[in-house]
Order: sequence, then structure tokens, then C-alpha cells
Amino acid sequence: MEIVWYGHSCFRIKDRTATVVTDPYDKSLGLSLPRLRADIVTVSHDSPHHNAVHNVKSEFKVIDGPGEYEIGGTFVTGVQLYPPKNTSAPARNNVYVIYMENLAICHMGDLHHIPTQNQVEGLGSIDVLMVPVGGHNALSAAQAAEVISLIEPYIVIPMHYDLPGISIELDSVSKFLKEMGIAKAEPEGAFKITKSTLPEETQIVLLEPKL
Repeated sequence: MEIVWYGHSCFRIKDRTATVVTDPYDKSLGLSLPRLRADIVTVSHDSPHHNAVHNVKSEFKVIDGPGEYEIGGTFVTGVQLYPPKNTSAPARNNVYVIYMENLAICHMGDLHHIPTQNQVEGLGSIDVLMVPVGGHNALSAAQAAEVISLIEPYIVIPMHYDLPGISIELDSVSKFLKEMGIAKAEPEGAFKITKSTLPEETQIVLLEPKL
């Protein structure tokens, strides 16, 4: 399976049989998203920075809410994680667990609160976690680190952080790396993973945005 990042929360996850694109954005974000092909497009919430499905070509199925889906042999579970009632955070954010090649890939969308233990258990065992780290309307670096400790994935791919040209204010990824005790990380152009190559301990994978 191959994972490519197109900046912000947009990834292309591809195996031998299907291609999934997550949270495509429009030009108001300040980044240029290539026209991607997909079989499945997931949308975490209704925002032009996350739901620009018109930027994806070919025929595809849009998943934009909670539920269990099977499309062409690919299974996707959508879960809405609600924040505590005493916070002012927006309520609606869809988290998706995508099952491909015996791997569970969790895309956390614009998650903006620490999930409860019950919410974490509801996601099941996660192999690859895509987590926002840039703060403001999503998890901060410290919050992302706490979420990682709760979920305990094998692979963590940070997303939703500051990039050159981006039109919204976000923290840099270096703040998250420092929080995780990582002095330096070399970005990869694409990440390939199989069940047999999962590390024994949690590993941070930094991707270079393909723009």
C-alpha cells in the first residue's frame, strides 16, 4: 500500500485494487491540489478545505458521514467524535478507519478534542494514524501527542500544519516533532507499508507534500 500526501488533510491511499482520497481542498486554502483520481473520497466535515470533491476526477463514491461502507472490496468505517459538552469546539467531525491490505488506517479529519476512552476503543486497533498537529481549529501538538498515546498506532503521519502559501494560521510541524522528542525528521515523498513491515514501536513518518 502507498500513501501520498497532498498537503493539509488530503492523502491518496492506494493498494492493488482501490484508491482512496481524503479531504480534498479548494484553492481558497492557498495550495494547489492536482486533479486526483479515486474510487472513494472521504470528507471529514463540510468545509471547502476538506470537502472539495469536485477536484477529484473519475467516478467515485463520496463518504461524508458515520456508518459502515463496503465499496469494491474496501471497507470504511465513519465515526463522529463529539467533544465534551462544556467546550465551544464545533461538534461535527468525521473520523474514518479505512481497511486496506489487512491494515487499519485512521484519518482523524479536523479532530479538535481529546477522545474519551470509549471513543478510542470504538475505533478498534489502528495501524496507521493520520493526525492533525497544527492547532487552532484542530489538535495542538501537545493534544496530538496525547491522542497518539491513547490510540497507540504503529505509524503516525502528522497533517494539518503550516505550509508555505497556506491561507490559514497553523503551527509548524517542528512543534509537534519537539513534543514527540524528535530532533529532526527527513520527509519522504511517498510512504509504502505492508502488514509485515510495521515497526514494533510507534514511528513518526513525515511526508513531503506533493503539490
